[in-house]
Amino acid sequence: HVQLVESGGGSVQAGGSLKLSCIVHGYIFSTCGMGWYRQAPGKERELVSSSQSDGTTQYADSVKGRFTISQDNSENTLYLQMNSPKTEDTAVYYCAAGCGIGEVWVGSCCTYNSTYWGQGTQVTVS
Repeated sequence: HVQLVESGGGSVQAGGSLKLSCIVHGYIFSTCGMGWYRQAPGKERELVSSSQSDGTTQYADSVKGRFTISQDNSENTLYLQMNSPKTEDTAVYYCAAGCGIGEVWVGSCCTYNSTYWGQGTQVTVS
């Protein structure tokens, strides 16, 4: 049983900074990717950033140079450092892990894992 729990959301002024955390409870196969998605009102869910087991990272064009994804494997935690957030970054942010994260489909991951999502954390930039 896998559960992902996000934290760190809240209100932040434009140009400030915010760091989101996602604690992974349970086992996810080592070849699976992890990432952050977001969904703003009236918009589709979009990939913000992803990190694969081979070290490859991916960022949406809208956040490149401002957001950074990282992991602390010893703590089973995924982070999203948000620097210089803009009002258009306002959304519910979801961490995710498992098969197909970042549109990467790894057989050894997908054989043992489905896709897991956190409950989301609201980020409001003003």
